[in-house]
Amino acid sequence: MQKKYESVIRHIEVLIKSNQLKQGEKLPSIRAMADRLKCNKATVIRAYDELVMNHRLYTIPKSGYYLMEKKHEDCGISDLFDFSKAIPDPRLLPYKEFNHCINKAVELYKNNLFMCTEAQGLLSLRKVLSLYFQEYQVFAPKDNIFITSGSQQALSLMINMPFPNRKKNVLVEQPSYRLFQDMALLNGVKLIGIKRDLNGINLKELEHIFKNENIKFFFTIPRFHNPLGTSYSEKEKQKIVELAEKYDVYIVEDDYFADIEMNRKVLPLYYYDTTGRVIYVKSFSKAFMPGIRIGAVILNNTVKDEFLKRKRCHDQSTSVLAQGALEIFINSGMYKNHIRKIQREYSKKMLCLKECLKVLQKEGIEYMLPSTGFFIWIKLPPKLPVNLLEKRLIEKNIYINIAKDFYMVNPFEDNSFRICISNLQVDKIRKGLIMLFKEINEMRIS
Repeated sequence: MQKKYESVIRHIEVLIKSNQLKQGEKLPSIRAMADRLKCNKATVIRAYDELVMNHRLYTIPKSGYYLMEKKHEDCGISDLFDFSKAIPDPRLLPYKEFNHCINKAVELYKNNLFMCTEAQGLLSLRKVLSLYFQEYQVFAPKDNIFITSGSQQALSLMINMPFPNRKKNVLVEQPSYRLFQDMALLNGVKLIGIKRDLNGINLKELEHIFKNENIKFFFTIPRFHNPLGTSYSEKEKQKIVELAEKYDVYIVEDDYFADIEMNRKVLPLYYYDTTGRVIYVKSFSKAFMPGIRIGAVILNNTVKDEFLKRKRCHDQSTSVLAQGALEIFINSGMYKNHIRKIQREYSKKMLCLKECLKVLQKEGIEYMLPSTGFFIWIKLPPKLPVNLLEKRLIEKNIYINIAKDFYMVNPFEDNSFRICISNLQVDKIRKGLIMLFKEINEMRIS
């Protein structure tokens, strides 16, 4: 039996096919559509929301629903399965909604668009972020928030700047985010590695390093780790902060993917900090729009003046247009709507990965599957060399990242690889992963 909202969807499809409703046009209001089809407003809302979820419509708060313009089909190779790119699914990016915010920002900030504004960032955006961060148990006044040209700029500035502890070396998890490690090494900073695996980190080893290795700061990705995909337990986070306080070490917490965390009981390291040891870094690239290059960093009073001095020398000010558009996007409620959508979609993709894992013969293979996120890390037994697997997969147009791509400090031997599912649709994830896991199974018997 057809549900009532489906008749509304069918009516909209007729309007599209008959060219009565064109790409980018606004749909009739909920009340007008309800009156036209003699149904209640809840039915129309249900239909419109269904079409939004299926990327047929987009919504602008306080404005209405609009027909999504058709996108050009991907021009890439149809049988190429790239599980190596850690980028958001372009089909989930809110182009139309954000374009609306850019236009509003042009009107609002037209007098400042071509001027160098405050290096710390737009005051209005910092106020918005101060409230927004509270939802993630990150409490910081506007004066301690700095807007940067992506989180990468924030990390670059901190790698080079002196810290109050007057220490020199940087500790980094192994494996870890490759670009951060490259950036540190290119700047002549000594990196010291500490092993992190699917079970977490050795806290005794961490204490030994903090005590003996002249560590300026510890760069860590506590949740949805890149490349492992795992998160620290609350006990681990508390202990890490406790050790940092004990041995006068700062922590740079890269919480790039806090937005997709659906469990609000999961807390950042920053929450446990009582002495200003944790520097909180937030990116708006992975969950939102990579191209706007907006990041935020929260700094305590002992380091913020040095950071600001270097920020001024680096670029004077971050794009006013991008800052203003992000402020409007968050204030309007569009950001929350977008986050809810991507939480659903990335959870679906991870569920697909879970189903595909049933194909894999798991004897001797280790992995930990998160509930959501971009990544899963799979450790193979020695008899299945990951280098050979990579070569065999390339022959089938399947691309992965093997462990050596994420180790830059210590020569840890790790027969593992990373799968990133963010950039592919579910059907392609399923097809590619089944081929990938069958290849591993075939290696066992070859």
